[in-house]
Amino acid sequence: MKMKNKILFIAVCSLALMMSCIKQEYYDIPTYDGKVVIYDNSTATSSGISTLDDNFTVDVTFATAKPGDKMKVELLNLQVPQGGTVSQLLPMSGTQKEVTVGSDLKASVTYTRAEAKLNKVGDYITVIFSGETDYAKYRVDMKSATSVSKPKVGTKYVDVMRSDDIAFFNVTVAPVKFTYSGSVIVKRKNGNHDPWVDVGTGSFAIPANVPISGTDFAAGKDTMYYSFTVQQGSYTDQIDQVIIVREPYFFLKKTGTLTLGGSAAGMNILTKTSVAATNANAIIAIDGGSLIIHGGSAWAVGGKSIQFVPSTPALYDANKSADVINAFAAGSPVNQADPIAGAGIYIFKIVNGTLPKDIYYGMLKVTGVTPGVSVTFEYRIGNLYAHLSVIQ
Repeated sequence: MKMKNKILFIAVCSLALMMSCIKQEYYDIPTYDGKVVIYDNSTATSSGISTLDDNFTVDVTFATAKPGDKMKVELLNLQVPQGGTVSQLLPMSGTQKEVTVGSDLKASVTYTRAEAKLNKVGDYITVIFSGETDYAKYRVDMKSATSVSKPKVGTKYVDVMRSDDIAFFNVTVAPVKFTYSGSVIVKRKNGNHDPWVDVGTGSFAIPANVPISGTDFAAGKDTMYYSFTVQQGSYTDQIDQVIIVREPYFFLKKTGTLTLGGSAAGMNILTKTSVAATNANAIIAIDGGSLIIHGGSAWAVGGKSIQFVPSTPALYDANKSADVINAFAAGSPVNQADPIAGAGIYIFKIVNGTLPKDIYYGMLKVTGVTPGVSVTFEYRIGNLYAHLSVIQ
């Protein structure tokens, strides 16, 4: 080995020996009974605060703190620092508190909305717990105590249409700290510059079903503004909604197939259920080797019936139920529909009982025909809110 390489080899070995003699620094790892302990993070929870509540509480279960430890608590919110231009999450003056960790390693703190400067929906603060042994934080957002649904009929949401049918806003009020037992004040105006007027008596007990009808809209005005106001002491919660009325329409569009013979030659088009042509629920059917659509023989009894009037693609696509009903009245109703005649589009009228809600108008559009085998189609149906609880 050359002298130069020998010197390099000796230097490397000497360095390795020196390194092995240096005491390695280890971090202390918590143990219990000789076993390593892995701590969880502290967990903070809060039921929050609503627009009708006066205060909120944050509860923390600490992971590494000990009973009796002191925790400093303060609130942070978005502020523009002195000399700055961008908002930052900074401590709020006057919000510093101290809490003591209990024997269950838990601690709680309560702030009023005034202390936290929470005034409206969307305002928020961050609560910080800090001490020598542990740390936790939690964000508290102010939420509305009041909830107002879109117009509904039963469990189904609807577009309000120009008719005397009535839908409802469902209004509930649920503060965090107490059970609300008051009422909601409801007003509306049919145009941005119109005066506010009371809906009904103006006051509805909670929970409330507030009516809305297409007849509430003046001719030529399609926009209605609603305000729902709840008050608790000095606190007020207000929800606003804007409703656009539309011309009457068929709520649902469905598809179906009638197949000659067997269990799919008929259909209950209210429930979109395939049945035999002779079934008592077969509102429409094909039979006798023909694809001509008609009312099922076992269903069309006792005053029940379905009639058809030929129509056009334009009327089908427009989906304006008032125009369709007028076209049916102006036509010459027949008891059957030929799927290959004309445009293959028909207005139908179903009489399924003795009440006004038992009359269903709709439109049927043939989408395919397999000669001697089957007819496929789509259809629009449901022109009254009352139909929504029946049609599936």
